Amino acid sequence: AVARYYFKLLAVKDEFEVARLHSNGDFEKRIAGQFEGDYKLNFHLAPPLFSKKDPITGELKKRQFGPWMMKAFRFLAGRKGLRGGVLDIFKNTDERRMEQQLKVDYRRLIEEVVAKLAPHNHSLAVQLAQIPEDIRGYGHVKERHFKAAKLKEANIKAEFDSSKVVISIATQALTKAA
Repeated sequence: AVARYYFKLLAVKDEFEVARLHSNGDFEKRIAGQFEGDYKLNFHLAPPLFSKKDPITGELKKRQFGPWMMKAFRFLAGRKGLRGGVLDIFKNTDERRMEQQLKVDYRRLIEEVVAKLAPHNHSLAVQLAQIPEDIRGYGHVKERHFKAAKLKEANIKAEFDSSKVVISIATQALTKAA
């Protein structure tokens, strides 16, 4: 579970990855396979650097972008080497900072869980290791799932920390008989 979900946290679908997925040719092939004739692609996006927040929900507002976005996707996909570096224009967005903190928090959590791991708390340890499964989506959807996952993590962690070894009467009898 740790290997699977730590990988999930490391393999973030950021702007560079979204651009790669739209510009690698597969997306255009799927669209061409579904539509005939003359069609126009429009993309509804909420780029964190250019979008305004909805005053009521606080969520970024999506805007419509025309077919020229395919060129922008190709351009951005070709610059994935900038990811995380000084020229990464997205690295200081709230979502990127949250994703970086998630990795740090997960490593810390797993180190603590492994140090206390025992047969009596193994199932709780696995549940804690699986928490990243609940963090999905992009933007405000991801933020909502993140908050719910952190609450779930806190509840399971409290149970994990307070779990005690329970020795059954049958186990005690077997120990005395030996």
